[in-house]
This record gives sequence, structure tokens and C-alpha cells, in this order.
Amino acid sequence: MVCHNCKTEAKKFGKDRKGNQRYRCNQCRKTFQEMKENLLGTMRIPMEKAEMCLRLLLEGMSIRSIQRITGLHQETILNLLVLAGDRCRKLMRDRIKGVAVRDVEADEIWGFVGMKKMTRLYKEVTNPLVGDAYTFVGIERNTKLILAWHLGERDAANTEAFTEKLDHATSGHFQITTDGLASYPDAIAYSLGTRVDYAQLIKVYAHGDREGEQKYSPPEVVETVSKPLIGNPDPRRICTSIVERSNLSMRTSIRRLTRLTNAFSKKWDNLHAALSLYFAYYNFCRIHSSIRCTPAMESGITVHVWTLRELLAA
Repeated sequence: MVCHNCKTEAKKFGKDRKGNQRYRCNQCRKTFQEMKENLLGTMRIPMEKAEMCLRLLLEGMSIRSIQRITGLHQETILNLLVLAGDRCRKLMRDRIKGVAVRDVEADEIWGFVGMKKMTRLYKEVTNPLVGDAYTFVGIERNTKLILAWHLGERDAANTEAFTEKLDHATSGHFQITTDGLASYPDAIAYSLGTRVDYAQLIKVYAHGDREGEQKYSPPEVVETVSKPLIGNPDPRRICTSIVERSNLSMRTSIRRLTRLTNAFSKKWDNLHAALSLYFAYYNFCRIHSSIRCTPAMESGITVHVWTLRELLAA
């Protein structure tokens, strides 16, 4: 132990009445206690209970359910989520940059904040943070690493913001495949330019009246059309199956994205924090069954499986 005052070695000097080890500096003779690592800022909850809350959130449980299990107030759980989400967002930005990739797949997954778009238009709500919220996701096909993500509307401005994040996260020449969203070609040409081979995989859906429970299910795909747009993409590697499977994992692991429930986000910041926490946990802490390690380990960013405590400390 080193004295925080004169930076010299200190020796043990008994314990306080709570059993905490104390030290005394040999030079300045001051006594002090070892500072415990505080990963939760001003929040006064045990670290073990905080970890439990975050794990339950990552397993797809709702805020009310976690409140009943842990006994914490829902505002405390939401504050913890926002704190963890902010740190995970910074971690993703700092650690995942300039990654060498070979195949990238991009897609968007629908969600909403407060109310759906049609309800917002009907009620004439002017708040821009209410309504449909699409999560753009870019994933490396081989390492399963989430390279970049962006939360926003499904328009040209947000598509370009997403491709700019992809440009920051990747390096070298690679192939990228997206769905048929019309704003992708211009955004990818602007952000990634000639260092990509780009193709769209356009799905053709069957038409017909859907009744009962069927109307909530996606329509049947009858055909897929490959459309090369930039460079010379390999036809055998034009695929979006991995990112679409990732969308399913998001639906099951993030309660706010579960369809036909009342668990949707009421605030934009809470949805953003939940997504930040999920993507960082997916990359650094969760072992992927197909590669038998975490995506960050497969990409060479880390050498071991991280714990939630390491995720918060990083």
C-alpha cells in the first residue's frame, strides 16, 4: 500500500471497528484506509445487487419484475441502467475502432418510444423523441462482432450517421451487405467510398390478407434479389442471415423490444442505455455458441471473457 500524501510505502496499522484494514505511512505518520473501488458513482447500493439487476435486464426481464425480485425501486434500477449504458457506449466507441473485417452485414430493427408513429401523428405530438425508433446494426459475419449501431428514424440522415460509425469501427477493404432500404447506397458511398464491395439483398414478400394472429407475423418471403452496387461483391457472400439472427437475440434479450407488450420504452434515453448495455455485453462478456468465445476475443480486441464488473470499470 502506498501513501496517497507522500507516495511512499505504508504498513498495516490495525483495523477499524468495522474490520477494515488501516495503514500508516512511515514518513508522514498519517493513517488511512484503503479506498474501495466505487463503480457506481453516487449510487448507494451494493455492487452485488447492482450486478444482479444488470444481469436480469440482459436476460430480458422487465423493470417491474426486477423490482419485485431485488426489492430496489424502479427509479434506482433505471438510474443504474442509464449509468451502465453511458459507460458501455463510451467503451464501444473507444475499443471498437479500426477493426480489420472481411464481411459486414447491416440491418435495422423496429421499436418505438412512448407511442407508435401513427398514434403520434393522430395525437399531433411534436416531441421528436417520441414515436418509431429503429436500431441500425452492423455485424461482422465471421467473428460475430457488433461493429456499430445507431438509434434513430429510418431516414437518410440517420442512415448516414450509422455508416459514419461503421467507417470509424472498420479498416481495410471489405464486403458489406444490407437490405433494400433506399437510403443505404448514398450513405455507404459517402462514408465508406471505394474501400467496400457493396450489394443489397432485396426481399420480395407475398401479398394477401392476413387475419387473426397471422396479421402480427411477418409476411412470407417468396424471393430474394441480389443487387451489386459498389465494387465487385462476391455473390456467394451476399447475405443478411447473421444480422437478422442477431435481431432475434435482441428481441429476446431486450425487454423493450418485445412486441405486443406494455414493456416498450417511455423515454428515449432509457432505450439508448439498454441498447448500449446489450451490445457491450454481447461483444465482451457473452460467449457465442458458434465461435465458443466472445466476439471481442475472436476479433483480437481482448484475450479473456469479461465480467460485468470489468465492463463497468472499463
